[in-house]
Amino acid sequence: MSATSLGLAQDNSQVVQDGIAVKPLSRMRVLAPEEQVNEAARQQYTEMVGEAKQKGVLAPEGDPQLKRLRVIAQRIIPQTTRWNPAASKWEWQVNLFKSNQVNAFCMPGGRIGFYTGIIEQLNLTDDEVAAVMGHEIAHALREHGRERLAKTNVTALGARVGGALLSGIFGVDPNLTGTAANYAGQFLVLKFSRDEEREADLVGLDISSRAGYDPRAGIALWRKMAALNQSAPLEIFSTHPGGETRIKDMEAHMNVLLPLYARAKNTSVAKLPAYQSTALK
Repeated sequence: MSATSLGLAQDNSQVVQDGIAVKPLSRMRVLAPEEQVNEAARQQYTEMVGEAKQKGVLAPEGDPQLKRLRVIAQRIIPQTTRWNPAASKWEWQVNLFKSNQVNAFCMPGGRIGFYTGIIEQLNLTDDEVAAVMGHEIAHALREHGRERLAKTNVTALGARVGGALLSGIFGVDPNLTGTAANYAGQFLVLKFSRDEEREADLVGLDISSRAGYDPRAGIALWRKMAALNQSAPLEIFSTHPGGETRIKDMEAHMNVLLPLYARAKNTSVAKLPAYQSTALK
């Protein structure tokens, strides 16, 4: 059964919001009901957090890096509803997992996870953490995972199956979730398309800029990732295609993003200092 046969062909027209062009949200989403997908994500995330705590790899509440992540999230989250009004009702959570993975994710419903590897190995500034977080949140806001679930599992959308698929889609470490065992390690890794990655880059920088984080950090971030990837392939590149093309796209939108950042900082673009990144460790 195809999406076309169900009368759900993708609308390829574009919607422009403040200089950022995106495709309308896919009509295929109806094949993956929001409540069902969010519940699958909630169950998966709860299980992951519980197992991580049992194994001693969940950052405790007093962890400085976890506090840092949550402060950044608190600034970004209020900016999300402009891209998806449903985000105002999401049960936002932020947790940090002790793992060498250079990765992060945001599940449907606003469940965010960072691995210590991405913060430590890339030596991220707050602006760069915000760029990562904005990017992952943008995937959830634009419902890319929900669309992928619909396309992949058109005829059998169960919460149990959805939970397994979420592991592959959102980069959840299989060592931190019992769902992997339930499915004998059969993870379906769904890669986001370049169009979806472009949306996540730009929408993510839009919301982080409005929250007062420098959008030029997105460029610095991906250059760091490319440099680190030269010595050791990064997990994040399995689902996030890299390359100069996406950096150039970010650069081409700085005329839109920098004014948002400057406004959040109560200054003008002309008075913004040069962006200062940090060296890889």
